[in-house]
Amino acid sequence: MPVLSVVLLLIAACGMPAATGRLTVSSNKRYLQRADGTPFFWLADTAWLLFQKLNREETERYLENRRAKGYNVVQAVVLSFGPVQNVYGAAPLVDGDPARPAITPGNDPKIPGQYDYWDHIDWVIDRAAAKDIYIAIVPAWGSVIKRGQVNETNAAAYAGFLAKRYRDRPNIIWMNGGDLQGDVQGATWEMLGRTLRETDPRHLITFHPFGRTQSSTWFQNAPWLDFNMFQSGHRRYDQDPTPNAKGEDNWRYVLEDWARTPPKPTLDGEPSYEGIPQGLHDPKQPRWKDHDARRYAYWAVFAGACGHTYGNNAVMQSSRPGDKPAYGSNAYWYDAIDDAGAGQMRHLQELMLSRPYFDRVHAPDAVASGSGPRYEHIIATRGRDYMFVYTYTGKPFSLRPGVISGKRLRAAWFDPRTGAKRPIGVVANDAPQHFTPPGAAGPGNDWVLILDDESARRRE
Repeated sequence: MPVLSVVLLLIAACGMPAATGRLTVSSNKRYLQRADGTPFFWLADTAWLLFQKLNREETERYLENRRAKGYNVVQAVVLSFGPVQNVYGAAPLVDGDPARPAITPGNDPKIPGQYDYWDHIDWVIDRAAAKDIYIAIVPAWGSVIKRGQVNETNAAAYAGFLAKRYRDRPNIIWMNGGDLQGDVQGATWEMLGRTLRETDPRHLITFHPFGRTQSSTWFQNAPWLDFNMFQSGHRRYDQDPTPNAKGEDNWRYVLEDWARTPPKPTLDGEPSYEGIPQGLHDPKQPRWKDHDARRYAYWAVFAGACGHTYGNNAVMQSSRPGDKPAYGSNAYWYDAIDDAGAGQMRHLQELMLSRPYFDRVHAPDAVASGSGPRYEHIIATRGRDYMFVYTYTGKPFSLRPGVISGKRLRAAWFDPRTGAKRPIGVVANDAPQHFTPPGAAGPGNDWVLILDDESARRRE
């Protein structure tokens, strides 16, 4: 019996959740959904070197931690910028040739030390499926493409191997790209994308681009690209000197992608990582905190993103004792998985799924006063009879009436740190309303105002 079938039988016997299978784009082309039509809010963690650096016991610990925190996607690289073999000493390729995967017939994928590189990836994917976690597989990191190891000549063979091996796994998402512009070795990216689509038409495909760029710049019309991804990156406002730079305003990428045709979902696949130096390369710089991670998440999602990816400096590189860590990492992955921001992302997911999901839109007309540039930007998202308004600084603001239905609106403050609600009461919907968030105003005192048509009955 195939390993996956055994895993799924064990899941059923134990009453554990299993990945429901195929993900698709919603009918309005803006969001993702599960096979049964229910919303799929992408909540990903970044573990680029998961396949290479963690053994099975460590992988189980990592995946269970992420499952418990609400993550449903993990982003990981096959041919990475890091080790050329996994923790068990198995290499992925014969003589480094992507057209010749190093497969060892007869190995037992259930016994540590008795399986090859690909057997171990199989096991990781199956363990993730047992926890209702999808693996967003990056076939080859941008540096591998840039130096020509994966190229036009061998890309089809390599992508075909991957697609054939994993097209029957229920919990796969293909993430072409890997921190490189789409016009650098563009023909290779196109070949990878086309081959994945032709060989595996059932799984979604996106593209992970270079920092401060978006996949839609190059691949909006590519038939293989199901949804867009942008990388808002790790720089502060003052660290990006390019003309018309978005800086930390990741919500602006979402609005740009929504303005493009054909319509496709979009999300921030790499915002500033918690614990990484601001600007990325200088360890002496201040480090991004949990409140920064929250800001990126709420800004992007409220602008219309179909979910969000969180990252942590130590976790994304599986930093451990004995490593020479990149980007000034000063923690180990097994401690950093419990950093504050990692546990706070699920509150956004739960909030977004607590109301009708697919008709949700950005509501720029809702805020009458109080919004400003940069950190003072206030952003609103709404359905027909509800609205969420996010403020990063907790300064007072006013809303226009009549943006959602109802003569009277139930109001509450939602705490992004804990997911707790503080009822405000009922307010009229026929005149501007002024709101003052709890606490002292300032960056990091972030809150979400929840407004509901009083006549709408919801289960809280």
